[in-house]
Amino acid sequence: MNILIVENEIPAADKLIGILYKIDKSITVLGVCETVEEAINRLQEKPLPDLILMDIQLDDGLCFEIFETIKVETPVIFTTAYDEYTLNAFKVNSVDYLLKPIDEEALKSALDKFKKIYADKDTFKRDFKQLLYEFRNQYKSRFLIRIGERYRSVLVSEISHFSIRKRNVFLTDNQGRDYGVDYSLEQLEGMLDPRKFFRINRECIVNINAIETMYTYSSSRLQLTLKSGQTKEEFVVSRGKVAEFKKWIDR
Repeated sequence: MNILIVENEIPAADKLIGILYKIDKSITVLGVCETVEEAINRLQEKPLPDLILMDIQLDDGLCFEIFETIKVETPVIFTTAYDEYTLNAFKVNSVDYLLKPIDEEALKSALDKFKKIYADKDTFKRDFKQLLYEFRNQYKSRFLIRIGERYRSVLVSEISHFSIRKRNVFLTDNQGRDYGVDYSLEQLEGMLDPRKFFRINRECIVNINAIETMYTYSSSRLQLTLKSGQTKEEFVVSRGKVAEFKKWIDR
């Protein structure tokens, strides 16, 4: 069996390889891809893997961008740090999710499951499409905000951006109102739909629908003007994010 590993943490990839060889010495690991881009390139080359072990969050985005870019029919077992409750919501007959840190028993069980379903490729394709649909609907759709003794629910579609100010994270809605949130930007990146939200620098995540203008800034960077109420806020896309941002905005 030929297996491709898509994992941005090298120690985790090495551990997977060790467990695979322990389970079945006849397994061939075709390689390790650390990014979405690497995986897309590798999956257009031969030999194609029989199975992919894939982490969800990679260095340059979520792994589901791979499936939106190219056609992938290879079965996938996801290896992820998502909690047990979320995983159960994603279970379908043709794939499995393994919670990190991966242990031998869990991986062996997942491989046995793969072997049982692999003969029916049509069933796998149908179930995998359902998996993608379910996953995309797990992104947050609203945030519950506390304002003194009151609470307000803010729809994601009403959010202009998230930003850090004086070490605190704030949500700014389309009316220009700011609300403190109890999440870091790193946590928010995993909660928000990456097709709609992009972290442009270390201090800001923007909603694509809030971007009003984009223009060249110094040193080949980009400056954005965001719509938020009667005022216009400006943010700079960091130099290392510019190329990725242009690809994201041009989809």
